[in-house]
Amino acid sequence: MSSIETDASTAARVKPLSVDVRGLQRVGARPGFVDYLVQVWNYREFIFYDAKSRVQSGNRRDRLGSIWLILNPVLNGLTYFLIFGLMLGTGAGIENFVGYLVIGIFLFQYSSRAITNGARSIQQNRAVVQAFSFPRATLPISVNLRELLANIPGFIVMVLLVLLMPPTEKISWLGLLIIPAIALQTIFNLGVGLILARVISKVNDVVHLLSFALRAWMYASAIFYSYDRFIDQPVFLEIIKLNPLFNVLDIVRDVLLYNTVPSWQSWAILTCWAFGALAIGALYFWRAEETYGRG
Repeated sequence: MSSIETDASTAARVKPLSVDVRGLQRVGARPGFVDYLVQVWNYREFIFYDAKSRVQSGNRRDRLGSIWLILNPVLNGLTYFLIFGLMLGTGAGIENFVGYLVIGIFLFQYSSRAITNGARSIQQNRAVVQAFSFPRATLPISVNLRELLANIPGFIVMVLLVLLMPPTEKISWLGLLIIPAIALQTIFNLGVGLILARVISKVNDVVHLLSFALRAWMYASAIFYSYDRFIDQPVFLEIIKLNPLFNVLDIVRDVLLYNTVPSWQSWAILTCWAFGALAIGALYFWRAEETYGRG
């Protein structure tokens, strides 16, 4: 049989194969937003395990270990008390200035650490992002959960300091309201962290500006002074009252120091900030899902 006849016979036996490629998806392609949220939820065990393990190993190199999570805000609070309370007298007219300052320092440092570490989560895990396929939002979520778990002892110490340091306070059942307040604070931290994680993954210079922005936020949150000093400056007063961190502090101070029910306005403002930041942060972060780890 000639080669021409062989080729013709082979061609006759070859049948075209129909392949439906409509269900295929490009590797690394960004899924729909709802599908993305489902993927993140499916990684919940990884998120919790990663957060817990990092809390346990976070200060392993230090002799005092996790005690520094408590010592840092205590030492900072003492420093601010000496400077602003004794030297500058910003605590004049504030009932129980020590407790007022302790609450402000502990809760500010929680937000500061959570936002900073969440913002750098993609940048610091670039090798993992480039090597494995998983929803990138799990990284800032894990960081925020880690900070929450790590600060639980600090929150307990904060309450104990308010109870034990003169002038001592009596805490009623209203003290339980610090739980939803810190929960809303955590949601806000995560939302801001998601936004900044995308920004810093593209423009690393923002890391250097973040510390200045957080310091300005601290000074604008009435941590070591009373907002009453702006009673004659309504514009500044309204800006402070719209500050999410100020509303966290206002709620916690009301229930721990003054045994009063926080105003509904404080809850409403904090809730809007928390879920607004989370919604914007989740959408903004998701839209760049395909780009993380490149370049």
